[in-house]
Amino acid sequence: MTIKMPAPWAIFKALLVVGWAWTGFSASAQNSIVSVSGSVRGDVETVRIEFVEPLDALPAAFVTQSPARIALDFAGVTGGEARSVVEINQANVQSATLVQADERSRVVLSLKRAASYAMQIEGRALLVTLDPSTSALPGEAAQNRMVASRRSNAGLGAIDFRRTGEGVGRVRLVLPSSRVTADIKQVGSTLVVDLSNVTLPERLRRRLDVSDFGTPVQTVTTTELGDRVHMVIAPQGEWEHTAYQTESELVIDIKPLKLDPRKLTQGAGYNGQKLSLNFQSIDVRQVLQVIADFTGFNVVTSDSVTGSVTLRLQEVPWDQALDIILQSKGLGVRKTGNVLWIAPKEEIATKEKLELESKLSSENLEPLRTQSFQLNYAKAADIAPQLTAGGGGSSAPVVSASSGAAGAGGGSGATTGVGSARILSARGSAIAEVRTNQLFVTDIPSKLEQVAQLIAKVDIAVRQIVIEARIVEADDSFGKSLGVKLGGADVRASNGGDGGYQVSGENRVAFGTSYSNAVGASGFGGTNDVTSNFVNLPAIGQNGYNPASFAVTLFSAASNRMMGLEISAIESDGKGKVVSSPRVITADQAKAVIEQGVEIPYQIATSSGATSIAFRKATLRLDVTPQITPDGNVNLDLEVNKDSLGVTTPGGIAINTKRVKTQVLVENGGTVVIGGIFTQEEQEDQTKVPLLGDLPFVGVLFKSTTRSSKKKEMLVFITPKLVSERAMVR
Repeated sequence: MTIKMPAPWAIFKALLVVGWAWTGFSASAQNSIVSVSGSVRGDVETVRIEFVEPLDALPAAFVTQSPARIALDFAGVTGGEARSVVEINQANVQSATLVQADERSRVVLSLKRAASYAMQIEGRALLVTLDPSTSALPGEAAQNRMVASRRSNAGLGAIDFRRTGEGVGRVRLVLPSSRVTADIKQVGSTLVVDLSNVTLPERLRRRLDVSDFGTPVQTVTTTELGDRVHMVIAPQGEWEHTAYQTESELVIDIKPLKLDPRKLTQGAGYNGQKLSLNFQSIDVRQVLQVIADFTGFNVVTSDSVTGSVTLRLQEVPWDQALDIILQSKGLGVRKTGNVLWIAPKEEIATKEKLELESKLSSENLEPLRTQSFQLNYAKAADIAPQLTAGGGGSSAPVVSASSGAAGAGGGSGATTGVGSARILSARGSAIAEVRTNQLFVTDIPSKLEQVAQLIAKVDIAVRQIVIEARIVEADDSFGKSLGVKLGGADVRASNGGDGGYQVSGENRVAFGTSYSNAVGASGFGGTNDVTSNFVNLPAIGQNGYNPASFAVTLFSAASNRMMGLEISAIESDGKGKVVSSPRVITADQAKAVIEQGVEIPYQIATSSGATSIAFRKATLRLDVTPQITPDGNVNLDLEVNKDSLGVTTPGGIAINTKRVKTQVLVENGGTVVIGGIFTQEEQEDQTKVPLLGDLPFVGVLFKSTTRSSKKKEMLVFITPKLVSERAMVR
């Protein structure tokens, strides 16, 4: 079907062309669009755009996934009219919309589903060919295979924001090349822009607060997700957006929405022009006619509207006055464009009910079709119950899953989830074929189209993420001990008493030895001596080693008596560090576990009285479930265990346990400390002889002092990293 522009406009264009050719200034004339038409030949669908003059180059283009559209920007080309819609309604193309702004025209092709395309200049026409066998990948922009067949790995040049026009917020992106295409879609109350195969420099990874510019845009957040740049534009209030790309520059305009079709007047509350009404027993129809004349709206009043009303309103907004009149008479209003339909509320409800019943009735009479859907990532057996969940129709839905060909016997079942949403009609059914992972759906064409849209959003590759935990344990210990031994001995018995053997020589001092080595007798503290060790407070060993000692022995040959002093001391200093780093890769919202360690056997009693062997784990374990947020952060629900063998007790081997369980939100590639334990033990022990140990200076000879200090610290770090689709895990 071909729709030409209005005949007077075409004649005027022809006169312009003749004038330009006559004067010789055709080279500098502005080109314009003559017509837009569509055709289907076999499986190839083509949209033909005719111009007054041939194009010099292919136009800049970009696509959107939801709704599925292809936008073509023609610089220096006019569209003839401010806005024109061409209904095509063939195969995948629904319509073509022509929009003109300044010296630029845009042709927007509305599609039933996203598809790849190619452009070609043929004389004075531009041919846009849609590929019926290839649909645009979910989450990525469909690419012009002729112009953008190569990928770009360069970085984004710049991000700029400014206010233009009447409160319009403009986001400008400098792309690395003209081959980069953007996927722009509205997600909830935000606008999401994805640039595939483009890196984001560190200086541009930021969140811009532009709320002071007086536009609908509040923030612009730009992050890097794998091999693409992800931008989230957060406006507020009612708004709409337009976007166009010229060479390597992408411009997105967000402007406030001035027209709200749901309200009689724009803004919060009543904002209509004020009027005054003073009537006594006036017919309701006449009052409605007065308001229609005042506002310029077209009013259609039902025959059921009767009665009269008395009112006196001074300087009241007209929409508030209309609301008061309708409520007083139990009337309702429905707005369609600039036409108001006023009728009793019961009549409006009855009409809407009849329309709904008529729609349901037509669905029950519409012939059924069967369509197969090949799933790539999702499981057909999981999708089928979602299509037929809920219900409430007279016929039970059919859901089956087979391991052979479609329709073969296998596991089957029916779902009757009362109250849940149902995508298929009451007559619709879905069969999941497990072996080939296909889904066979039977329903009316409109429902099949909804199923196709659902599968396009659900059947996508799940992003993967690497989670690395680092457990650092540090020990720092210090200890010292100082003690003495002080005593005396009488060696007269061993030396023969007064008339016995006498040791010649003067008093002797022995270092590091005993009296027995010095004089040959049993020595200091010997069994044959009369010994008096009145102070015995030696130093305490550290880390399994005995303390060092320094001994002094004083011996009197004349009296055959001796006195010994032994000083012992030891000091220890230890530092240790243990680093454990478990790492695991998993899909988004999929639980992952990695574990390493030993299992310790122990005996348990059975019900019969016998004993059996059971095992208890002492392992290093990482248990994590990640969730990737739309803005590129990672929400982790994780548990980290670090167990080790402890001391042996009469009941078995003890296990030293360290465990942390938490939920934390971390940015992609960031590192956060999710927990830590710090313990410090300081102890000082002193053993002394009462009174003598407290004496100044000499008191150290009558006491033993031990000091110890132990510090232990454990920190747990978590680092999540999103895995690119083409990244290789080494």
